[in-house]
Amino acid sequence: MSMITTTAWVPRGFAAPFPTKYTFDEEEFERIAKLAKLQLDDAKEDLEEAQEEAQEGAKEEAQEEGGSAPTETKRKKGKKAKKNKISVDDDDLKEYDLEHYDDDDEEGVEGQEMAMFGNVKSLAYYESNKDDPYITLQGEEEDEDREDLQILATDNLLLAAKIEDELAHLEVYVYEDEADNLYVHHDIMLPAIPLCVEWLNIPVGEKPGYGKDSIANFVAIGSFDPDIEIWDLDTVDCMYPNAILGQGGNADEDKKKKKKKKSKKANDEYHVDAVLSLAANRKHRNLLASASADKTVKLWDLHTTKCAKSYTYHTDKVCSLAWHAVESTVLLSGSYDRTVAAADMRAPDAQPTRVGVESDVENVRWDPHDPNYFFVSTENGLIHYYDIRTASTDPASSKSVWKLHAHDESVSSFDLNSVIPGFMATGSTDKTVKLWNIGPTGPSMVVSRDFDVGKVFSATFAPDAEVAFRLAVGGSKGTMTVWDTSTNAAVRNAFAQKLPSGAVSAGDGAVEDRLVGIDNDEDSSSSEGEDEDDDEDDNGAAVDQEDESMDDA
Repeated sequence: MSMITTTAWVPRGFAAPFPTKYTFDEEEFERIAKLAKLQLDDAKEDLEEAQEEAQEGAKEEAQEEGGSAPTETKRKKGKKAKKNKISVDDDDLKEYDLEHYDDDDEEGVEGQEMAMFGNVKSLAYYESNKDDPYITLQGEEEDEDREDLQILATDNLLLAAKIEDELAHLEVYVYEDEADNLYVHHDIMLPAIPLCVEWLNIPVGEKPGYGKDSIANFVAIGSFDPDIEIWDLDTVDCMYPNAILGQGGNADEDKKKKKKKKSKKANDEYHVDAVLSLAANRKHRNLLASASADKTVKLWDLHTTKCAKSYTYHTDKVCSLAWHAVESTVLLSGSYDRTVAAADMRAPDAQPTRVGVESDVENVRWDPHDPNYFFVSTENGLIHYYDIRTASTDPASSKSVWKLHAHDESVSSFDLNSVIPGFMATGSTDKTVKLWNIGPTGPSMVVSRDFDVGKVFSATFAPDAEVAFRLAVGGSKGTMTVWDTSTNAAVRNAFAQKLPSGAVSAGDGAVEDRLVGIDNDEDSSSSEGEDEDDDEDDNGAAVDQEDESMDDA
């Protein structure tokens, strides 16, 4: 099994030109030991709870069967044990000397005491590879490794959360636009299936050489585990995250205090269920919002790695978050309770503005080109467009400006182009990606395409103006594809008049389709298809216009 669950772009210029190799020193060892001990204590508590439950269950079962039942059970077990007993005097087993199998040899070869790694002192050890006579290509190998890790200022990083053969990890791709090249730079092993990824431009945790106001290149990862892990993308081969937001990160608490028993009940300090969405505040960079299946939204201070505030606006799982671009303290949240709330984080006790939809919410987004509007995608394939100025605290009274039946199945991912106004991409579990041109009366479809990535779980535009037409697509087959949408004739015709300064298009006339990707090893099929054959008529999608038009609103 191989699957890409979510993706995120890193803007140009934030990645270090030469990422550093992970250093495991005494200080790092102590930090990891604290985190590992905390996880080990949690595992022991879970084991003890399971054993207690099993014992209680056995007692209840014995009481139900009557007083003679336990004695009879013991007799049966005794007979079974005798039947399964293995004799070490068996002729076939004598040669293995099983009676002395676990005995430690007091003396090894030539009188040397033997133990696990007991002869390690006899091995030659050199503090530096330069002193080792058997390493001859020292300088050349180091230069080659350094060159392989180099990231240019014109490169984008693309983060893909992936499950492969029951192992979860984050793949860090380098996308070289001019060279049409996409490759895995390094990856990060994860403890649970990743569900959301958010890029951070602020250092988190103890990072030498960084101040609180420094610019950095980090990533926050939410998964089925209730803890949020923070990793440094400029360090390769890390063993443990730089910080953990949640109960698993409380390693610095007073050791004399008895560790709190792991709670499954929602609280104001940490999540107790899967983390479904993350949103970094780009104006207040130390703030990170998280949404969870425990029905809460939490606001984290990345300077202290502690929960600053917890909010309970919804009655079901909260699955999507988005910060307002202008009013930087207003957060949009979507839930399986079929409502979307817009709340000011400075007023936790105030009733948020709400809108209601017909099915479970999948994603929410503010319009990057008009802060008065926002988008909502749903499980039944619809996209709603709302005016926040007409919304109220009653979700039943809200009416969308327009709604679009984008797909026949769930709209699992959609994105708005931050550079080109009115350019929207939607991805669905029906395995198609569609591009839309949003005009004054609503959206019209430009092109529909199947990239052979399976069910589409992520479709995101690149954040920089130079690569504004690039769309990253990932799905249930575990393959990643980057498509230069400007090489499609229908896209060029639709957005030629909307291009701002700095945005680069493929130009006019016949252009060869640009599709860059890495196929899964198990999938030998090509994801490239005929460009024009996949195009559909611009009027092929139904747009339901409400009573009020956008201008009237």
